[in-house]
Amino acid sequence: MAIECSGRADEASGPGDRATPVPTAAPDLSPPARLVPLLALACGSSVATVYFAQPLLVTLGERFALGPALLGTIVTVTQLGYAAGLLLLVPLGDLLDRRRLITAQLGLLALALLGAGLAPGAAALLGALAAVGLLAVVAQTMVAAAAALTTPARRGRAVGTVTGGIVTGILLARAAAGALADLAGWRAVYLVSAGVTALLAVLLRRALPSTLRPAMPPSEGAGKMSYGRLVASTVTLFVRHPLLRIRGALALLVFAAFSTLWSTVAQPLSGPPWSLSHTAIGAFGLAGAAGAAAAGVAGRWNDRGLAQRTTGAGLALLTLSWLPIGLTGQSLWALAGGAVLLDFAVQAVHVTNQTMIHAVRPDAGSRIIGGYMVFYSAGSGLGALGSSLAYAVAGWPMVTALGAAFSLAALLLWATTRRTTVVGPTGDIG
Repeated sequence: MAIECSGRADEASGPGDRATPVPTAAPDLSPPARLVPLLALACGSSVATVYFAQPLLVTLGERFALGPALLGTIVTVTQLGYAAGLLLLVPLGDLLDRRRLITAQLGLLALALLGAGLAPGAAALLGALAAVGLLAVVAQTMVAAAAALTTPARRGRAVGTVTGGIVTGILLARAAAGALADLAGWRAVYLVSAGVTALLAVLLRRALPSTLRPAMPPSEGAGKMSYGRLVASTVTLFVRHPLLRIRGALALLVFAAFSTLWSTVAQPLSGPPWSLSHTAIGAFGLAGAAGAAAAGVAGRWNDRGLAQRTTGAGLALLTLSWLPIGLTGQSLWALAGGAVLLDFAVQAVHVTNQTMIHAVRPDAGSRIIGGYMVFYSAGSGLGALGSSLAYAVAGWPMVTALGAAFSLAALLLWATTRRTTVVGPTGDIG
């Protein structure tokens, strides 16, 4: 029941910051008040499963006799599974009943987590974690569902709330996994998560509307489009609509900056002059989680027609956040403050991106968000790889310079494309 827009997609069609009110063919049918927070919780819980292994790598290496050179495969197989899911599973949200799709994927994710928690050997563990990554993309299907269930006037708020849940899950996953592993062992992390995921599947089965179906136009109806064409159409959408490519490129650069910080910050904190414990290092994820509040704020600004201003302000703040982050060697307070600013900025831009791209083709929301998140994954990988090399070459100053460069590049890209006006062949804004 995706709600289609007629007219302009937020600000994508012109240089001004305020959008002309968009008439809608559907009545103002808002989801139940409890549903959006429940979707946010389920999104955060699902995405967190991708990051549980990171603080457990040493323990998993010892348990399964994996040498240092093989430890990275634990993270790699999970990320590869996630990337595959973005391309192969998320587009199904535009073809199948989303209520059944979401609850089925959550149920299968619970089984994959159970398999990881009970894995008897390395091969079984890696296979289970690949399945965890593949199925964790249900979070993106839930983002598309939240957008489809909400009228355009309130869509930014709903997307902001659900996205805030995702970011909170990412930032808290490492701390939660480390604490639970210390209390009950590493298997408990996956077994407890399996139980929580199964419970969320039951709750969403009851809370989601029973007719949460995609709204494809007649030319792309569910009865006419094959699965292969559906997946291929994701690429076609990004070729056809420049706005999707621009916002995807912004996501790549923004999350490269995000990953530059969070993939490397443990190294300067674990050495002199701080020599912090793993628990203390994980606490900085809690500081960064405060920045997730930006998701709701950005959603409200988007609903007021201020998407371009939100993007520009967020990218400027992202660039400036590297000034206090660069002082990590002298002040932990500076790092904490910089992390809050960085996460606040990243979420403001991320919510704005998703709100704008969904308005381009509401009937293709799942495919668009899945394709967009491929840019996100590429940026996260680029930041992690680049920051590791930078720290090995010249330490934290080089990492700070790299993060600032990603941020400044995103700001310059926005500044040079914010007034671009392109109308797609169907009349949609692109």
